[in-house]
Parts: sequence; C-alpha cells; structure tokens
Amino acid sequence: MTDMHKIETALTGIIVADDGAPLALPENGIGSPQRRMDGPDKVTGQATYAGEDMPNGTLHAVLVTSPVAKGRIAAVDTGQARAAPGVVRVLTPADMPTLGSPSVPPTAQSKLPMSSLDIDYEGQPIAIVLAETLEQAEAGAGLVRIGIERAKPAVFDTAEVEVPPTEGNGYVLGELDPAHGDVDAGFANAAHRIEATYTTPTRHHNMMEPSATLAEWRGGDLHLNDATQWSWGLQLSLAGIFDMEPSRIHIRCPYTGGGFGAKGYVWPHQILAPIAARIVGRPVKLNLTRTGCYTGCGYQSGTQSRLRLASDAQGHLTAVEHHTENVTSVSDDYIEFANMGTRGMYAMPAYRMTTRVRRANVGTPTAMRAPHEGPGMFALESAMDELAYEIGMDPLELRLANYTDSDPHSGKPFSSNKLREAYAEGARRIGWSDRVHEPRSRRDGDKLLGLGMAGAIMTTFRNASQARVAMTPDGRFTVEVGSQEIGTGTRTIFAQVVAERLGIPSERVTVVLGSTDLPPASATLGSASTISIGSAVATATDNLKTRLDDMAGRETRPDEWPDLLARLGVDRVQAEGAFTLPGDVSFDAHGGQTDYSMHTWGAVFVEMEVDEITGIARMRRAVAAYSAGRILNPVTARSQMIGGIIFGYGRAMLEASPMDPRYGRYLSKNLSGVQLPVNADIPRNIDVCFIEEHDPHASAIGVRGIGELGEVGVAAAITNAIYNATGKRVRDLPVHFEHLIA
Repeated sequence: MTDMHKIETALTGIIVADDGAPLALPENGIGSPQRRMDGPDKVTGQATYAGEDMPNGTLHAVLVTSPVAKGRIAAVDTGQARAAPGVVRVLTPADMPTLGSPSVPPTAQSKLPMSSLDIDYEGQPIAIVLAETLEQAEAGAGLVRIGIERAKPAVFDTAEVEVPPTEGNGYVLGELDPAHGDVDAGFANAAHRIEATYTTPTRHHNMMEPSATLAEWRGGDLHLNDATQWSWGLQLSLAGIFDMEPSRIHIRCPYTGGGFGAKGYVWPHQILAPIAARIVGRPVKLNLTRTGCYTGCGYQSGTQSRLRLASDAQGHLTAVEHHTENVTSVSDDYIEFANMGTRGMYAMPAYRMTTRVRRANVGTPTAMRAPHEGPGMFALESAMDELAYEIGMDPLELRLANYTDSDPHSGKPFSSNKLREAYAEGARRIGWSDRVHEPRSRRDGDKLLGLGMAGAIMTTFRNASQARVAMTPDGRFTVEVGSQEIGTGTRTIFAQVVAERLGIPSERVTVVLGSTDLPPASATLGSASTISIGSAVATATDNLKTRLDDMAGRETRPDEWPDLLARLGVDRVQAEGAFTLPGDVSFDAHGGQTDYSMHTWGAVFVEMEVDEITGIARMRRAVAAYSAGRILNPVTARSQMIGGIIFGYGRAMLEASPMDPRYGRYLSKNLSGVQLPVNADIPRNIDVCFIEEHDPHASAIGVRGIGELGEVGVAAAITNAIYNATGKRVRDLPVHFEHLIA
C-alpha cells in the first residue's frame, strides 16, 4: 500500500453525507486528499523566510523601546551607543522624516512610530540602533540612555467604558448596538432565565516565526522582504505613509511562518525599517525578538461578556442580551465584537446587544485566530449550557430547539447551513446519547468524567482578488497570485482548483506566490484566501480554457494543448481571472453586500476528566463536525481543524498574558514563561469531519472558510464538560487549578 493510498484510506470518512455515510473521495482535483506541495521545501530548509534574507551590506536594526507605559521623552543620549564597536547609526525621533497619514487599517495604529515624544504604552519604539552585526546592534541598544518625564499615572484596569466612534473607524465591522423586538417583555414572560458574566484574558499569538522586515531602496523603489499576512495591505499602507505610487513598492513574502493575525496589519517595525534604510543608504533588517512580538505586533484583548437568556418552558429563547467590553489602546479603537456570533446563531424573537471599549495605556490589540466569535462564543455557549441545566433539558436538544434557517439579525436566508447535520454527526461519533445529564455521575477510578458540547459559528469574510493561470508547450501550468503561504496549504489547493477545471493531474501545476509584482490578492486572514483567491484562480482557469479553444477554433481536450501551442509557435498562453464582490467593494463580511447571510458552522463535543485532588483536568476525546461549504482537500482541511481545536484548548486551559498593573508590563514576554499546549496535553483521538456541502452563493467554487472556525466553541465545550463532570461552572478563562480542587 502506497503512502498516498494510506492517507486516502484513513480520510475516506472525513466528508460525510447528511445521513453520516462516508463519501468516496476523488483521486485528483477538488476534494481529493493531496499531500502538500510545499512540504518538501519546508522540511529540507529550501523554503526561505523574511528573516533569513541578507543582501550585501545589510545592517541589523534593534529597537530601543520605552520601559514605562506613560510619559514623555525628555532626552535620548546616544553617545555611548554610537561609539560602540560596529554601530553605524542611532536614530531617534529627531531623525524621523515627515510622513503621510496612515490608513487604519491596514496600518495597525494611527499614531506613527517615533513621530512624537509622548509615550502611550510600554514597548513603544524610541530609538533604532543600526550595526554591522546583530550582536553589535543589541549591545549598542543597551547603551542608549533615555530620560523620561512621568506624566499622569497610566491607566489600565481602571479605564472607563466608552462607546467607540463609528466615523472613520476601520475596526467597526458591524453595528455596535443591534436590537430587535421587546426584550423586556421577553424576560418578563419567560419560564426560565439565566444571567452571568464571562471573561477571556489577553493572549498573544506566539507564532513560530517572529515578525521580520528587510528593507532596501533601489533608486526610488522600495523593496521589502517581509513576514506578513497581507502583502498588498503593506504596500498600500507604506504608499500612503511615504507618499509613493504603490507600484514603486515591491513586497516579497513567499512564505510566512505562522501569524494567527499578528502579521495581518502593518506594525511599527515595518515602517521603521524602510525609514532607516533610506537614511543610511543600505539594506536594513529588523527582526523582532520574541519579547518584541509581545508589544510590537498586537495581541488579543481580554473581553467581558454579560449575558442574559430567557426561554419558555420548552426551551425556545424569548429574549437575549449580550453586552461586551474589550480593552484597547489610547490611540485606536480596536473592537472585539464578542457578540457577533450571538447575532446569527439562534432564533431570537427579541435581542439587545452593546459593544464597548476601555482605553488603557497598552499597545493596540489586533485580530487573533477566531477574532470576535472565538471569545464571544465561549460566553454564549456556556450560557446556553447553563440554561439547559436550569430547564432540565439536554444541551443538544436546547440548541436544536433554537435552530434557525435565517439570520435573526439581518432577516436574510443563510447561503447554506447544515448545522443540524453537524450536530447529529458529532453527537453520533462522541456517543452523546449515552451521556448522563446529572453532574458527578461518571467516574474512572478517582477521576470524574464529563461530556460537554458547544455550537460554533464564524463570519464568512470575502475579498476582491485576482489571479493568472498560464500554460507552456511542455503541458505544464502555472498559477500566479500575489498572496503568501502562511502554512495552511494554499499552494496545494490552488493547484487542485486548476486540475479540476481543466481535467489534468495537479502534479502538472506550479503555484507561484509571494510578490506584489503578481496579480493582487486578498489577505491571508479571516479564512478568506480559499474563497477569494480560489475563486479568482477558477475564473482564470476557465478563461484560459476558453482562450485555448479560441486558438484552436473549436472545443479542445487537455491532450491536444501542447501540440496546439507548438504548432502555433506560442511559448506561453495565459489568462487573468478575478473574484469580484457586489457593489464593486473590496471587502464583504457575512454576505453584507448580497441577499444571503454567510457563515460557517460547527458542533464541538468534548470528554474531560477531572482529578479534584490535584485540580488537574485533561481532555480525553474531542469530536467536531462542520458545515463549511465544499472541502477542497481533506488532508489540509483536517490539519487546519485539528490545529484550531488545539488552539481552542489553549484558550480554555492554559493561555493568558497577565500584566503588572503598576507598570503596564506583561509579566512574561517569552515562551519559557507562557503556557501553551504541548503533545502531552492533547489526546490522539481528535475526530474531525465535514458535512458534504456546496455553497454557490459564497464563492465560485462552492467553498467557505474553515481556518478560524476550528477554534470556535472549543473552550465552551471544555468548560461545559467540566461542569458535567464536577458540577462546577467555570466562567473565567483559562481554567485554573483552584476552579477544580474539591
């Protein structure tokens, strides 16, 4: 049996029909379990990343950052640093050129780095040391002396609640305070009610590859090798800041070593590296340390959700209230819409929601894997579990009783929704029918056992994108897209799209990514790449087939194309394709520009064991079933969802970035002091499946996004399982020993 056949055999049941029967998978093209094309390059070290590039004459840059969270720079003494061996230049705010106004987003912060003497957060850049070697730059940075005048005391957990402005705010992705129906009557007439507050902590992305930028000016053109999730966003941002034509800024990023949102926007190092390179007239490489990533490229803000649910005697919701708050910086209104999932998940005759921020002397937060729905669905799905116990109803039956075929907020029908089927398949696989509802009813020796579940929802994000597909006389095809590979296998699935449309083996397709000199493409975030770029690739492929037929004067077959090009003396034939959105907009969330509401869905089931003597809880099993449109590649899809479940386990059980409120400093800025899931935390039996589905409204290839969805609902399923095991309700993440000790 070949390795590929083993993979196919193991994954035959990953896509199931509505009745749970496994589907036979195709051998090629969309839906086939293809191994990743970028795998050999990555495991052999041939794939190069931004931090590895080193043109002749490159200087290393190290940032000197503020040790305090609020104040004003009184003086910067660079004398000792400038005299240190290897140091070429030390730049301070006095050296900064006049810059244009940034667009937020893609620029993460409206206040440009080193543009003011005011200090707003600990870790804010104050100076840049440039040296011949990294070690010399680090030594020089340690010799820079900064005089700081303390201003009013910094504000952290005492920040007041504010309504974020909607005008000119690039972070407003939806209505701040949606409401519908008579909420007060819904609560007054309800048979059952629950009210609780749920919190999630500040967390950092901790991607494997720290952020890195190499900047070089060639004549009047700027060339950047950058670790980014949005090459075109970086180009757009720098064009505005430096008052340049975007075409004169060239971004190269063929591979990104993980991001989870930290590399989605443009951060200070990506602006300062080009400035430094222009001043010194040499290439400059600025790689953030792990510590630098804690203050230099965002984090997920802590959230607070206050939820009230009311239902009739049969469990049908009569009213819902979900009020959320998150901390943001003093300069920008990053908003974590933690009630976004609540708006679309269940049938609600009446609801009232608010979204607020608290400004503090911290850096600006940013999106982190499963933004908005990730933290918010922990609250909603925990509250639904509490309501189920209040009623005396099975938690799955409660969710089924409130299932909806249309968006309760917009009133639109869903583009596709097979959540019912996902509930049924997940419940079957975990053995939900054997679950004992009463807490503390199951044991394995001295350990308590419990089963919990949660629903999952994620907004479908779509971006206008373009692609090019070309053929050469040797019968090979090339896909060209100005996107980047972030580790999710986009090279492989784009090749599969071409293979299916043309009826050829995907091995004959090469995918070229990672440059703004290629056709413009969407950001690799929000689970939007497959939808947006995949649709553009499909359209370009169809256009190429049409062009080949036109060249032949008739409909042609794949085996005829090489001879056709040779006979006509054509070295290369190519075609462009685009994925456009209604209204000619560049971005669309949850189908806002269409007649349909677009989301992805899931059902997560978890079995937990709890030792009340030690306070240790472990996940024994996890089962998840998803309704996410067409699945292009079961191998890469399964990998993404398992990764998302592990990510969700980290949210639930381990991860937090506590801050010392006296100084505004994170207590640990490296992996030695941060708890992250390791192999010993995660069971081998994580069972993932997808319901067979094709969504023609969301994309040209029937897909929706999956990457974010895998994280949603996991934390609630875990804490709900802990309650079923122990009778102890955890409303504040992560779960701590003291929550569980008898």
